[in-house]
Amino acid sequence: MFIDLKELSKRESENVEWKENGDDKHIVASIVKTISAFANDIANFGGGYVVCGAREIKDEYGFPKLKFTGLSAGKLKEIEGKVLQHCRDYVSPSIAPIVQELENPEDESTRIIVFIVSADSQAHTYRDGETSNYYVRIGRETRVAKNGIFRQLMESKQQIVPFDRRPNLNTSEKDIDPLLFRDCMNEMELLQPNKQLEDYISDKEQIAEFIPPLFAKKSLDGGLCLRNFALLMFGKKKSITLNFSDTYLILSVYYGVDRSEPSGKQYALTGSIIEQAKKSLDLLETQTYISFDKTSNKPNKEIFPKRALQEAVVNAIVHRDYQIEEPVRITIFSDRIEIRSPGTLHWGVDREEFKKGKANPKWRNQSFAYLFKKLKLAQAEGQGISTIIRTMREEGCPDPVFEIEEENVTCILPAHQGII
Repeated sequence: MFIDLKELSKRESENVEWKENGDDKHIVASIVKTISAFANDIANFGGGYVVCGAREIKDEYGFPKLKFTGLSAGKLKEIEGKVLQHCRDYVSPSIAPIVQELENPEDESTRIIVFIVSADSQAHTYRDGETSNYYVRIGRETRVAKNGIFRQLMESKQQIVPFDRRPNLNTSEKDIDPLLFRDCMNEMELLQPNKQLEDYISDKEQIAEFIPPLFAKKSLDGGLCLRNFALLMFGKKKSITLNFSDTYLILSVYYGVDRSEPSGKQYALTGSIIEQAKKSLDLLETQTYISFDKTSNKPNKEIFPKRALQEAVVNAIVHRDYQIEEPVRITIFSDRIEIRSPGTLHWGVDREEFKKGKANPKWRNQSFAYLFKKLKLAQAEGQGISTIIRTMREEGCPDPVFEIEEENVTCILPAHQGII
């Protein structure tokens, strides 16, 4: 598994913890508490990283900046040994994180050590003296799970497997679309030179970090079946429709400002959710044409900014609740576009902060979010809503409106008022 320190340094703090050192017993305990929090994964990130040999400082403008202090060979082995021992002796059930040793980009004589933690279906406790606590990651902090957060953790761990990772027992190797899978792997740049596509038709081989194998083994006959994320992203159209008849997207066009006007066109987009996203964005392309305004010092204006549309559509597909039997709906009116996604916000997202584009990111379908980012269809974690708001303002459009209901979330993008 390849780890890019430069890429890692750009990630949100919810799934990355930086430690300058790790030899002191209190620091070791802090590292292992964070490891157990990443394994508990209440934010549904799929896990996290603890990086030893770096610390956060401030740049000349007061913004956070990473300094790679590095570790000597002896110190690195000492920290690795202590952390892994604590993971065995003080965490229940015990955890065995993957350990990677990386070159220090700022000092060739030292190294960086990274503990890679995958989310677990079990809830882990850390024993500190006579007390055992469940730890979770909230924002930049590792905290003891108490009250409502503790209940949510217990509820999440009672689920057998999150939806996107759940094996679909009605499928087999024949339900994957090999051409679509090949094209997507090339587009995501995930193909490794020493592997063939056929190597991933397995319950052992991962296509990327934090992403489980495409297949799982059936308990009865030992055959392979696709996980839901693999079926919905790389499956054959017929196989997707048979298993998830309501997993499609409806795009409607109205010539007026409400549904009382006759519908000019309606499209039902089926098949892979990747194909649904790309086809819907192609259809929306005609709604983002440029208008020329000679009275303005910025004459070229988009009626609906393409970037905002892309983020809204991808968010609706990636973060929807696939266990609600409703399609994603995109409705185009003369003065706005409404994008409705089945399922309400994740329990950990503050509604008001979400509407301002300042909420901490929470994933409902971690596999979809990660792979759509690799496809360059989605922003990094937590940037989608803020990108929509910023792009609309930059183009002189009214602010987007977010309607949050019990069973759906609707993003409304008003048209540029100087054009309609």
